[in-house]
Amino acid sequence: MMTAILKHVPPDGLAAFRRRCAAWSCTGKVGEWRSACCFFLFCALTAITTPAQTFTILVNFDNTNGARPAAPPVQGLDGQFYGTTTDGGTNALGTVFKITSAGQLTTLYNFCSLDKCGDGAGPSAGLLLASDGDFYGTTIDGGGHGDGEVFKISSTGKFTRLGSFRGASHSEGAYPSGALIQGTDGDFYGTTGGGGPSRSGTIFTMTPQGKLTTLYGFCAQNNCDDGAEPEAGLVEAANGNFYGTTVLGGAEGKGTVFGITPAGKLTTLYSFCSQTNCTDGANPYAGLVQATNGDLYGTTFGGGANGEGTVFKITYRGKLTTLYSFCSQTNCADGSGPTGLVQGTGGNLYGATGGGTEKDGGTAFEMTPEGQLTTLYGFDHFAATGLTQGTDGKFYGTSFGGGTNDNGTVFSLAVGFGPFVETLPASGKVGATVTILGTKLTGATSVSFNGTPATFTVVSSSEITTTVPTGATTGRVRVTTPSHDISTNVPFRVIE
Repeated sequence: MMTAILKHVPPDGLAAFRRRCAAWSCTGKVGEWRSACCFFLFCALTAITTPAQTFTILVNFDNTNGARPAAPPVQGLDGQFYGTTTDGGTNALGTVFKITSAGQLTTLYNFCSLDKCGDGAGPSAGLLLASDGDFYGTTIDGGGHGDGEVFKISSTGKFTRLGSFRGASHSEGAYPSGALIQGTDGDFYGTTGGGGPSRSGTIFTMTPQGKLTTLYGFCAQNNCDDGAEPEAGLVEAANGNFYGTTVLGGAEGKGTVFGITPAGKLTTLYSFCSQTNCTDGANPYAGLVQATNGDLYGTTFGGGANGEGTVFKITYRGKLTTLYSFCSQTNCADGSGPTGLVQGTGGNLYGATGGGTEKDGGTAFEMTPEGQLTTLYGFDHFAATGLTQGTDGKFYGTSFGGGTNDNGTVFSLAVGFGPFVETLPASGKVGATVTILGTKLTGATSVSFNGTPATFTVVSSSEITTTVPTGATTGRVRVTTPSHDISTNVPFRVIE
């Protein structure tokens, strides 16, 4: 059975980590310095919430349709949500699924369907919706060389292998566990948690045709001051560079934040545990998000004032501010072990925690860019692996365990937000083709980029195609329909 992998856990925070993962077992391929990819395997679910929130379990995985999803789903052009499970399915080695907002699930692909799992096994990362409308992802195991695969899959389940990682001893890396992103150049960028020149992980780029190039191999400096084991994916910032985190390495061995140019020049921006007792945080398993104010935001799984993780912001120049330390409330009612962030409607940040509360369940939370935290939802023996916001305004997520069958769930959480639209890609030059995702777009009467009208075509109730008009400037894209006037929740960046 393939699950996410646990080989190395940093010494501090070990007791809390064991408590959170007490029910978890580890099998399958393990890489050097492999960090804990499994955070959450919990039991039955109940909820502690306020009447303003509506929590709905959309599906309980039962192993035959998949098990143990390790990342939140992403929305496709058809308005449905697409995701992966690390386990279960026909071959018990993971699946790709799609699910409607009402909870109707379809298994699109069962991994290890090719001889010797040449198509990959155990996808622990979420999917990327690319500009061509297809989804791209990685598996942490299997593939042509046995150490991970990059794949493409359509909304109808057409599966294509793009490239395989050749193992720990090769410079290209091994065991990709973070989600891919698509750069403004159209290529895909990602990380591997192992392999590379020093066997401590890599940053890579891959063309849509599958040509793989290693941009950087970690632990290239003495004592791995540049970081080691990047478990999460990257974010491409407005300045054109990429930013991410490593779980280990850095000056104190507790992880880093780094920036890297498209040409592969890496700069270590911050080493965690630089403050006494690691009050600045330790071991960032999740990646970063760039907020509309230009700062980068992220989480650490450990460290902070209470040793249970933090939320931080950091500038391009590496100035880090710890915004919040978890387990600051009685019985850790605010949660512990945060799993990553997403910026939602209105500009606030949203995320989930893997533990905390009286019964060691997780939480869903909202945080202002300045660090004011509000717990939106508390779980009893249940923890989300992260959140994503659908264009209907609801948040969607998965749990690695819990639910009726203890195999994980997909859920939605409504907190009162209305619909919005999203652009694919999030930036482009004048004349570039842009896809607009949304809900109830049929009958749209106008589309504008920061007030500049654009020509457009309504493809379906969830999709509009348009082009960036002459004279457009960076700002929100607005769509007018007979029933509502809606805009993107983040600005579209017009590239000069």
